[in-house]
Amino acid sequence: MDRMTDHAAHQPVRGSSSHPEQSHSGSYGGPVTDSPIAGAQVSDWRRKMSDHIAYALLVYTALQIFVTIGALKAHGGSLLPYFALVILVVAIIPACRRFEARWNGLTDEQAHDPALAPYYRRDRLALWLLAIGLPFALTALFKGLALLFA
Repeated sequence: MDRMTDHAAHQPVRGSSSHPEQSHSGSYGGPVTDSPIAGAQVSDWRRKMSDHIAYALLVYTALQIFVTIGALKAHGGSLLPYFALVILVVAIIPACRRFEARWNGLTDEQAHDPALAPYYRRDRLALWLLAIGLPFALTALFKGLALLFA
């Protein structure tokens, strides 16, 4: 079990006291509860990560299209840019599924736990570095290989 899930699994269940928690909408027992940390609102980590994954895939796809088109124009009729595109699609899908599975596996109590904020920031940073860096890194690698074997 990774540290994030292990930490969340050992947290007390919210709402187990005799005082119900009040949500941001003013009703009791809502999905978004008041955080014990300075009254800050804690949203659902699952939903936030899912949103970031969706946006990262859009950015990744746009970057991949423009970087690959640039490589296609530069290398004429080579199949190498197409191979790079296939590799990048195959690489990003399992990575995004891993992020999604990690965060969707949380219980409702864990999904609103403010103690998971550092893990969320870590995964969000890794996701965006992957989405932005991978198209450039692999295209540069394939361009380098094309120059080496040309």
